[in-house]
Amino acid sequence: MKKALLIHNPGAGDEEHNEEELIRLITSHGFECLYTSVKDKGWKDFDYDVDFLVVAGGDGTVRKVAKKLLQRKMIDKTWPIGLLPCGTANNIAKTLHFEDDTERLIKTWQNENIQQYDVGRIENLEKADLFLESLGYGIFPYLMMEMDKRPSPKDEMPEEKLTAALELLHNIAVSYEPHECSLTIDGVDYSGEFILLELMNTKSIGPNLFLAPDADPGDGLLEIVAVTENNKKKFVEYIANKLKGKEAPFDFSHFRGKNITIRWQGTHVHVDDEVIKIEKGQEIKVELKEGLLQFLVA
Repeated sequence: MKKALLIHNPGAGDEEHNEEELIRLITSHGFECLYTSVKDKGWKDFDYDVDFLVVAGGDGTVRKVAKKLLQRKMIDKTWPIGLLPCGTANNIAKTLHFEDDTERLIKTWQNENIQQYDVGRIENLEKADLFLESLGYGIFPYLMMEMDKRPSPKDEMPEEKLTAALELLHNIAVSYEPHECSLTIDGVDYSGEFILLELMNTKSIGPNLFLAPDADPGDGLLEIVAVTENNKKKFVEYIANKLKGKEAPFDFSHFRGKNITIRWQGTHVHVDDEVIKIEKGQEIKVELKEGLLQFLVA
C-alpha cells in the first residue's frame, strides 16, 4: 500500500477540503495517509517514510512545500506531489490541467504518471531565489500592493476576490505609464518600454489571466510576455471582456527562452505572489532549471 503525507492548509477551501474528509477520501482509494498542517511548526521537517506528498491548498501552499523540497540536499529523499487545489486562483493546478473533482484527482494517483516541473532560478535578488509561476514587472506588482491595502471581508468568496482584483487591475491599466527595460533573452536584445513584463512558467497568473496559454512548465522554456504602451488599449479591453465573463484570446508580444537578463527602470518586481522592492535599473538574471519538481498527473 502506497503511503502519502497530506500537507494541508486548513484555511483554504470548504468542507469538502477539511482534514477529516480529505483523509477519508485518500484512504478510501487504497492509500495510507499521514497528516500535517502548514499551521504546525514541524511540517517542514519532512522526516517521514512516505511514497509521495499530497498538497491540499492554493498556489501559496504549493510554493511553500516546493521551496522546502528544493532547499533539501541532493542526497536527501524527495517525492512527487499530488495536488488537491482548494485556493483562490489555483494557477498551478490549472496549468497542469487538474480538475476540481477531488475524488477523481485522488483516483489518478494510482496511475503514478509523473509530470516534470521546471523552476525559475533568480540571481541578484536578495529576498527570493526561485519561482514556480511567474516573475514580473509593471502592472502586476502594483496590483498586488493595492490588493494588500484593500479590506477583505471575512465571508468573501474566491470568485468575489478574483472579480475585485480584475476591477482594480482594469483601473490601474488605464493610467499606468510604461517603463524602460533592458531585456535580453538567450543573448538576443528585446529591450523596450513596457507596462507589463512577465516571465511565465504557468499559463495564468493573478486573477486567472491566461497570459501564456501555450506555457508548459515541463518544456524547459519560459514564456516572456511583454505589453507596450501601443497595446495598452487592447490590454484594457482584454480585462474588460474578462470582467464580462468573456475569455478572449490573449494576443500580445511574447517570446520564449531559458536565460533572461532584465534591468527595469522601476522600483518593484513580483516573484510569484511576493512583491519585492528593487533599485531602478537593478540587474536580475533568471535561468530556468528543468525538472526540479515532479507532480502526479492523470
